[in-house]
Amino acid sequence: MIPKLHYLSQATTATTHLDHIQKACSSGAELIQLDLEHILENERLTLATEVLKITSHFQTRLIIRSHYKIAIELKLDGVYLLPTDSSPTHVREQLYSWQSIGAAAHHLQDCEDLLSNDVDYIALGPFKTTTIDSVKPLDLTVYKILMESLDTETPVLAYGDITTDDVDSLLKTGISGLAVSLAIDNDFNSIKTFNELLGASSTGEMRHSFK
Repeated sequence: MIPKLHYLSQATTATTHLDHIQKACSSGAELIQLDLEHILENERLTLATEVLKITSHFQTRLIIRSHYKIAIELKLDGVYLLPTDSSPTHVREQLYSWQSIGAAAHHLQDCEDLLSNDVDYIALGPFKTTTIDSVKPLDLTVYKILMESLDTETPVLAYGDITTDDVDSLLKTGISGLAVSLAIDNDFNSIKTFNELLGASSTGEMRHSFK
């Protein structure tokens, strides 16, 4: 099953990735999304291998952003795709049958397109703020409208500048879970609080089995 809380490791160095992921796993994170954007291409596989050693020790699930070939080689739990990455349909053909696919969305049409491509979950956002001029942040009203329009059983996570103070209001929009980076980086103990607010547990996770 897909946990309701995803910790996004977006560090700029390998050392910081390993430190943050160790702390996140120790604090109860159930799923790590590894973002290798700031890591040199020839160092990515090595770092992913080291991260896998940590997550395997804690029995924490590990997915990788964009680099589905690494997900295949290391037999990670899945891959998370950006709009600029290969299509979910293409990636699905490459992955093992038990590996999951999540994908980013911003508009209703994005979500509908992804659902027609049989993704396992969608990350919808960004919430509140963004550093991309061409992307308008989503507020609670927009989330509610989009969730009512989609009316899907496929899990939809919110991502963006999310803190523990936002959890209750986001859940009321129909969102299934959260993808969080900065708030957890600032306080890894907040993972427990996020999980409590989300009602996250091994019996309360979302659809999709990692076989």
